[in-house]
Amino acid sequence: MSSTGSEGTGQGERDTDTADEVEPAGHFRIYLGAAPGVGKTYAMLSEAQRRRARGTDVVAGFVEPYGRPATEALMTGLEVIPRKTVDYRGTRLEEMDLDAVLRRRPQVALVDELAHTNVPGSGPHAKRWQDVLDILGAGIDVITTVNIQHLESLADEVEQMAGTPVRERVPDWVLRKANQIELIDSSPEQLRRRMLHGNIYPMRKVRQALTHFFRTDNLIALRELALRFVADESDEELLEHLRRHQPAVLWETTERIMVAVTAKPGTDVLLRRAARIASRSKGELDVVHVIVGDTGPPARGRSIDELRALAADLGARWHEIDDDDPARALVSFARENQITQIVIGSVQHSWWHIPDGGPILRRVIHEAGAYGIDIHLIARRELPPSEAPEPSAASKS
Repeated sequence: MSSTGSEGTGQGERDTDTADEVEPAGHFRIYLGAAPGVGKTYAMLSEAQRRRARGTDVVAGFVEPYGRPATEALMTGLEVIPRKTVDYRGTRLEEMDLDAVLRRRPQVALVDELAHTNVPGSGPHAKRWQDVLDILGAGIDVITTVNIQHLESLADEVEQMAGTPVRERVPDWVLRKANQIELIDSSPEQLRRRMLHGNIYPMRKVRQALTHFFRTDNLIALRELALRFVADESDEELLEHLRRHQPAVLWETTERIMVAVTAKPGTDVLLRRAARIASRSKGELDVVHVIVGDTGPPARGRSIDELRALAADLGARWHEIDDDDPARALVSFARENQITQIVIGSVQHSWWHIPDGGPILRRVIHEAGAYGIDIHLIARRELPPSEAPEPSAASKS
């Protein structure tokens, strides 16, 4: 994928294993923002009008201008695919008509709000990003929008920072399939001014938004996350360019990250933290679950199947090892797979202390350190209680 690369076309069809999907046929462009109101939909429509002026067949599969006059004006002249109306719990709601988009087969489809959760019964998929993959697989280019808090590996960090749950999430690997990611940036001060003028939310919601999600410190942090993500992807694009055109001067990272997981509460947070460490160090991530004796998953916390699915969404490799000595298993795996960094939780997992087995965490730190393997000891963090609702879909542009 690329943050600034030229348009290209991949080939292949998606299979049932999303972690190993081949490249979709259509060209995939994402407008990324730090928060609602930065202008993602406006930028998407501006690009659509430029392409339309050049003779490209562009349609609006689903575009939500939210009553903003300048954004609505950019819809002029664009063909709009009629939305599907669905009755849900006594309310009539509108969703994108995926089948209609596929039948129309335009060159380019505009699909706003990549992280959106579809109304049950509105189509074959629960999430809009799954609809987008179907459109790309049909050979149709897609231009879409998303905010940084919806990225699966960052959602927990945003929840901790903002005290607001992030319910709609997009797997990291979906964004990394994009051919182009363009950051639509806006300063926190400008966003708060737009909010005060009623240009983002209705005036009745402004006061709550400014004291919750749209606090200045929160917007600064979200902007940093977005800038860092795009910078990382741009660096990856440079490495790919060097691989193709200047292999003699290619700098290859050798970082390999391993995270040890159990089914105890908080392990999903640990896993996402490890994914961020791997991403920022340009390293690969291996997830290791050690099965000790007949110890089963606890009543609370994530099931192993859920953690395995999360690892796939984060682009990590999953490994299960049967061993009554977790320290030995973890250090052996690290040595055999040339792991350079181990991420491990400081919470007292079920097998950290086994009778006659010694302090497992201390052994891992000591034995791995003896082989030159760095250890990241991650503290358990709890999301502070908050009744503040997340901004509507939190994908508004």
